[in-house]
Amino acid sequence: MSSRRSQLTPASQPRIWYWNHFHLGIALLTTALLLTCFIAGLLILFVTLNIPGIDSLTSYQPKQTTLIKDRYGRIVDRVYTENRVVVPLSAMPDLLPKAFIAAEDARFLEHSGVDTWSIIRALINNLRTGGKSQGGSTITQQVARALLLSREKTYIRKLKEAILAYRIDQVLTKNEVLHIYLNQIYLGDQSYGVEAAAATYFAKKSAELNLAEIAILAGLPQAPSRYSPFNNYAAAKKRQGYVLNRMAAEGFITSSAASKAFEQPLIWAPRQDNHPDALYFLQFVRNDITKRYGRDILYEGGLTIETTLDLSFQKQAAQSIEKGVAAWALRSGQGRRTTPQGALVAMESRTGKVRALTGGINFDKSQFDRATQAKRQPGSAFKPIVYAQAFSSGFNPASVIIDEPLHLPGHQSGVFWQPKNFSGKSYGPTTLCTALIKSRNIVTIKLLQQIGIQNVIFLARKMGIKSSLHPNLSLSLGASELSLLELTAAYTAFANQGKYCRPIFIDRILDPYGRILENNIPRQNTTLDERAAYQVTHLLQDVIAEGTGKNAWGLPGESAGKTGTADQNADAWFIGYTPSLVTGVWMGFDLKRSLGKRETGGLACAPIWLDFMKKTMTGMKPERFQIPEGITFLPTDRNTGAYDPAIRNKARWLPFWTGNVETQLSNKGSDHFALKTN
Repeated sequence: MSSRRSQLTPASQPRIWYWNHFHLGIALLTTALLLTCFIAGLLILFVTLNIPGIDSLTSYQPKQTTLIKDRYGRIVDRVYTENRVVVPLSAMPDLLPKAFIAAEDARFLEHSGVDTWSIIRALINNLRTGGKSQGGSTITQQVARALLLSREKTYIRKLKEAILAYRIDQVLTKNEVLHIYLNQIYLGDQSYGVEAAAATYFAKKSAELNLAEIAILAGLPQAPSRYSPFNNYAAAKKRQGYVLNRMAAEGFITSSAASKAFEQPLIWAPRQDNHPDALYFLQFVRNDITKRYGRDILYEGGLTIETTLDLSFQKQAAQSIEKGVAAWALRSGQGRRTTPQGALVAMESRTGKVRALTGGINFDKSQFDRATQAKRQPGSAFKPIVYAQAFSSGFNPASVIIDEPLHLPGHQSGVFWQPKNFSGKSYGPTTLCTALIKSRNIVTIKLLQQIGIQNVIFLARKMGIKSSLHPNLSLSLGASELSLLELTAAYTAFANQGKYCRPIFIDRILDPYGRILENNIPRQNTTLDERAAYQVTHLLQDVIAEGTGKNAWGLPGESAGKTGTADQNADAWFIGYTPSLVTGVWMGFDLKRSLGKRETGGLACAPIWLDFMKKTMTGMKPERFQIPEGITFLPTDRNTGAYDPAIRNKARWLPFWTGNVETQLSNKGSDHFALKTN
């Protein structure tokens, strides 16, 4: 038997690798290549994602609402592209940010901008439902989305959002993030941020909100329209309960406090209507700010504009104009088929502050402002300026001018101008007192001839009239077109002892930080000798007492005024004043046509003025015009201009400049006087 020697195979041994310089170099190169690829991939990802920078968040300056306030500090208008008023956290109640944290991001104070567990939970739910309804966004992510990203629901946007949220959390403190969030978040009904929302829903500042109201606002970010208490009260209450329960669960409030807040009645703010009676006034202010500061500053700059508007005056102005136009409709027999427009301006005589302005009978139908934008012939309402210049030049109320037919050269060769009095009659020798009270045209034309057209134009300019003035004798009859605002303002010089006050609509303008950008301090400019101003005022008192303005009689205290009626009764005016308030009224059609044969300033406008002044002066102490030094009253025959000591009624005496009064009265019956002797 043969035997075979078995051959034993040695067991396999593990191979041992020894690193040499070559192997080490390969490993390092591979590692560097992988890192380079990784970094390049990240760079490509960032470039592809186009992730914005966050520098804008470190100097948060969002679009803010401009607030327009009345004279008492009440907000009467909000101008914005985004209705937002930025307030610091310190101006908010302590529970307000806590309510939003509880409802939107309970781990806000713990995570680094991104809450991983919330994202995973939302992702699982979205995969299960096949949608993208849940986002798991933190408050920081919502800030990133609101300020830096679009609102599209994609995973790419969510990735950008997460990256940005992490970066924001590294740069800003939690309080800074909350400050941005609570001022930026959209809360429905055109309200951005908690301050605007508090005003919209509760007519309060955010600092004044109670727990129940706070919970309503904190429930809105998830779906502002769905949870709006104005749109769906039941859903809003349910969401309020959720927020209160979350606040209790997080230990911000007790369960008892949550229950009480849920049961507390809610008082909603009235829907804002921008005070319809004040729309012409507010339009003037907005246009003025746009012209001087620019539209972006007005609509996005967060200004606070403190105006001179008095809402009670403004409401009465609108009512008086409406009442006056209705009275015209009854007189004319035309009903409401075709009615004229009306306008009114009321301003303080000593400050120029405009307390009311109405530029038409219906702002919704026509935004054209007849008080400031329209220029129409004021007729005899311009005459007091002519007489003021005459009294400054040496004439006096007893001066006599012959009222007679005139035949004057016209603009073209061979054409003559034959002006007439309103009555069509001539009255012979007439005192300036009678001429102004009865609004005699011929006397006023001859007076203008003697004192000089350019002198009257110069005085009108000093009294604030900027419109073009015809340098001819028709100026005396108010043929040059003016705005109601500028003629009303001119009368402040009569009411205010010769001192003109320019119209002021805005007291102050503040920037969002409370710094004063503009402070309009009333300034009085002496434009007229106070004695001449008083002489005009004294005669205009008689215009109301016995002249063309008798329909304006009835105010307590002293008042003065002048009617005006343009050719063919196309425009009717009445400018009247007390020592403290000047008010101008106009009525007419936009397309110039007659108001009617009898529709003069005395009939159409004086009753409107009286109605407005009576209502606005209710409860005020009756005033008297101050008689300046240098005025002497003398018993004077108003028909002849002669001194007549038999006149015992001092109300009929006329004011003269103190001095050589005998000289002033010596030339009665003359057609020309230059009698100021002191």
